[in-house]
Amino acid sequence: MGYGESSYRRYLAGDESAFDEILELYKDNLIFFLCRFVGSVSIAEEIAADCFALLIAQPDKYDFSVSLKTWLFTVGKNRATDYLRRHSRWRILPLEEAVAQPGSDEDDPETIFLQKERERILYRAMGRLKSDYRAALHLVYFEELSYEEAGQILHKSKKQIENLVYRGKNALRADLEKEGYEF
Repeated sequence: MGYGESSYRRYLAGDESAFDEILELYKDNLIFFLCRFVGSVSIAEEIAADCFALLIAQPDKYDFSVSLKTWLFTVGKNRATDYLRRHSRWRILPLEEAVAQPGSDEDDPETIFLQKERERILYRAMGRLKSDYRAALHLVYFEELSYEEAGQILHKSKKQIENLVYRGKNALRADLEKEGYEF
């Protein structure tokens, strides 16, 4: 049993501080993941809050058969998909405008600038990928989930996730090479 699951068991047993541990573990990554779907940090935050509220309001929805992280990301993805269906006629911000760019720990301004520029280029290229490729790559590389866990979230088999990751990396590489980057 993972750390999140044990924290949730403690929360269900009455230890309210254990829910803070769950938020600390998963909130930021869930928001970042959801933002890739909906293109808005504020909407992603609302959807993530709904996911955590579901754990509080309906504890029987989570049955401990999968990791808490996988369950939260699955519920979040489903709610993001529902949101997009309901609001499909609305304009969605491009990914690079919606996602806060992580900075470098280096103090050198040139290093910071180059790192941020590489991240912006990657975010733009990721934003141009098919949504299935983008989601699979995010879950496997940014969230460090296994192919099986990513498959549960995206409702795909392990083999389908392997194919999506392979094709997504190739599409990302081709897009970046088209812009003049070499590997």
